[in-house]
Amino acid sequence: MEMMYRSTRSDQEPVTASQAILKGLADDGGLFVPSGIPKLEMPLEKLAQMSYREMAYEVMRLFFTDFTEEELKNCISRAYDDKFDTEEIAPLVEKDGVYYLELFHGATIAFKDMALSILPHLLTTSAKKNHITNEIVILTATSGDTGKAALAGFADVEGTRIIVFYPKNGVSAIQERQMVTQKGANTKVVGITGNFDDAQSGVKAMFNNKELAEVMAGKGYQFSSANSINIGRLVPQVVYYVYAYTRLLGRGAVQMGERVNFVVPTGNFGNILAAYYAKNMGIPVGKLICASNENKVLYDFFETGVYDRNREFILTTSPSMDILISSNLERLVYQIAGEDWKATKKMMDDLAAKGKYAVTDEMKSRMKDFVGGWAGEEKCAEEIRRVYEKTGYVMDTHTSVASAVYHEYRESTEDDAKTVIASTASPYKFATSVMAAIDQEFVGMDDFALIDELSSTSGTKIPSAVEEIRTAPVLHDLVCETEEMQSTVEKILGL
Repeated sequence: MEMMYRSTRSDQEPVTASQAILKGLADDGGLFVPSGIPKLEMPLEKLAQMSYREMAYEVMRLFFTDFTEEELKNCISRAYDDKFDTEEIAPLVEKDGVYYLELFHGATIAFKDMALSILPHLLTTSAKKNHITNEIVILTATSGDTGKAALAGFADVEGTRIIVFYPKNGVSAIQERQMVTQKGANTKVVGITGNFDDAQSGVKAMFNNKELAEVMAGKGYQFSSANSINIGRLVPQVVYYVYAYTRLLGRGAVQMGERVNFVVPTGNFGNILAAYYAKNMGIPVGKLICASNENKVLYDFFETGVYDRNREFILTTSPSMDILISSNLERLVYQIAGEDWKATKKMMDDLAAKGKYAVTDEMKSRMKDFVGGWAGEEKCAEEIRRVYEKTGYVMDTHTSVASAVYHEYRESTEDDAKTVIASTASPYKFATSVMAAIDQEFVGMDDFALIDELSSTSGTKIPSAVEEIRTAPVLHDLVCETEEMQSTVEKILGL
């Protein structure tokens, strides 16, 4: 049966998977959701014997039903190739009584590679399927990782251009350097003087601007999104949760049907939503532990049922989670509202107008799979040091948020279920903060000197993604005010 996609904000005609991937955002500003979460068709024991690529096909084919087997397998084989530095693609490493799912072995050493390696291929295949002749302009806001992963994925992909906006003073030095040194004739990187939420709001406004869309169409362009709001990014993320569970099963670390907890450091909510989808597909999941940093808007939401972004925006050492508008939460809200688009639209309108909304008690009761937790800067630094001193394993600042939240959760609940922590970035991406957490003697050292120290401390090889930018020239130095984002896009495209 064909899987169709509808908007969270209206009863407009459903679209196919390829149409949803192409559009990114629904015409009414809502997000595309599948008409139902499909159940896994292959037994878990059989999936446990498959490679990452084989499993990716078994999961994605259930969502992307208008792709032929050849089309989808071609997208998967081109995505999960030697861009990843391990055949496993997403290794599961046991340390200190917990499993770290390492999602940072791709080209840009962050979990965004897991989906952004395949999205360009899904998008260009979708364009051909729908006879699109316009050049597709990927417009993206990033809090650090999405931008570089999208740039790397789309660089020199025929029929596409990509424009990435990032908060000029809101990403790590390595994250910024990775973006501003990006090659590719079709790539543009722009710093803005605001924060990530400003960048994300500016991008959404351009997507919703019908006049701009008409002008672009007249010049042969159309927008699409590489942000986690695109269903073509969310579905590939479901794969690694299925993979993690079946690896544990294959190792004999869990018995068939035994529940596993997943802990996910969360900003935009897409990564943990993918785990929720995996549970709905039939993976035995106990709790989905949503780990926040000091920008704990999601923690407060799970505690109170009120989502309130009216608070101070805090810059932390885990910048990819420095977010107060968690876009993907809208998909969960739609589901717990009983797929009531009117109720969902009302809450999203309240968020836009008042900066807050509240779910009903009944809706809150439908979120019982989720547990919120948060960890401050000091606790995260302590966790990096504690795990390193105990095991020799070095984690990045985002993973340390999840690790600290998990250990506090386990202590307070005595829930001893096997647990997988989503390790979302390489420590090399945040070497300054990681090394300062391990030992204060590293504070103030040059970024690349710290990277050499990190390699020596962790006993791991410096990833090629980092070595490459050591001497790479800066190719993008454009900076604009938040209110100039649209005019900047118009200049770049020559509108």
